[in-house]
Amino acid sequence: MELSYTQNLEDYHLALAFAGQTSGRYIDIGGGHPVADNVSFWFYERGWQGIVVEPQPALAALTARLRPRDIVVEALVGRTNGESDFFLVERLHGFSTTLAQHAEKAKAFGAGFRKLRLPAVTLATLCETHGAGEIDFLKVDVEGAEADVFAGGDFKRFRPKVIVAEAVAPGSGEAAWHDWEPGLLAQGYRFALFDTLNRFYVAEEHPAIFGRLPRERADWHAVRHMYEIGRAPENANHPDHALARDLARGFWAMLPWLEPELIVAMLARARGIEDAKERAALAAAVDSEAFRLSLGRIACGYDGGQVVEE
Repeated sequence: MELSYTQNLEDYHLALAFAGQTSGRYIDIGGGHPVADNVSFWFYERGWQGIVVEPQPALAALTARLRPRDIVVEALVGRTNGESDFFLVERLHGFSTTLAQHAEKAKAFGAGFRKLRLPAVTLATLCETHGAGEIDFLKVDVEGAEADVFAGGDFKRFRPKVIVAEAVAPGSGEAAWHDWEPGLLAQGYRFALFDTLNRFYVAEEHPAIFGRLPRERADWHAVRHMYEIGRAPENANHPDHALARDLARGFWAMLPWLEPELIVAMLARARGIEDAKERAALAAAVDSEAFRLSLGRIACGYDGGQVVEE
């Protein structure tokens, strides 16, 4: 199944530009979740690989777990090497940013944030450190700090064939590309497409790629979207539905045999518990006889303890 994972057909547009190319390399700045709303996942599942930069520890760890061919860098990309402030937004990870004014906008959705001090590298240093070599596409989505990323690049030494960058201000949708687009054009990049969220540019020495990239956003129904197929156990049209159902049955049957620490971790994640005292109280509850019997009641419908019709 050809399935788009992105917010606005970004992966599908890139797939058109690189039609027929069976392998390649990318740099994904602001990777986010390694699957959902991810621009490079379409290419990873088709055998491509690259460098993914994601400063949020949980998302960086998940990317490394699911995408071992990629080089995962847990850092920021900016104008200089060193350290920089990062505003980590709770729950709504897509709002996390190096710009406090953009993090503040998450409060309208009921999400707070905390400031971290994280390592930062320039785009040129990132490419040099990891031997970037040939770069098919560079994607930049850093919640308003795109100009800082481009300012640290060396587009003579490390020259992506295609650049796709979020081009509107987070939350407002206002045009935000005027500060950095002139620099890209001066480096020999040609503007190709504005999809209402991102702007696509192609290096002038790659006219064939420029010709394949559409000038207008493709029809939304040109490809199926991850939004449409929902959760794997619940939707028979999901490509992983059968596997998810088998895993679910096995999981419920295994509940009484899971280590208490794992059950505590799962419940803490489901309930959003981060406070140490709340987690300790949860651990005590999990260790109780009543809780163990609850696990038995849940599991018995799947482990042969009762006959259940599908």
